[in-house]
Amino acid sequence: MQQVQFIGITPEQLQNAIIEGVQTQLNNFKEHFEPKTPTEYLTRKETANLLSVNLSTLHHWTKSKKLKAYGKGKRVYYKRSEVEQSIIHINV
Repeated sequence: MQQVQFIGITPEQLQNAIIEGVQTQLNNFKEHFEPKTPTEYLTRKETANLLSVNLSTLHHWTKSKKLKAYGKGKRVYYKRSEVEQSIIHINV
């Protein structure tokens, strides 16, 4: 095992420098940390209720690409964030 020798610095000074560096990095991380929110999926019925439309209108909007659906067949879901964004886009 090879030893590293630091000239002009005591082990305690080195330890304190490492601790200060780690603490600075942790504080920086805490300031800029933004937890990811999980994607919330809505069923066709929930989406239609949220938009106050019937299922046929929702189907038409999906086919005309006004809303993006996820899934296949009868199991179709919409991302809440995308539905809410489409409301903002339509109202603008």
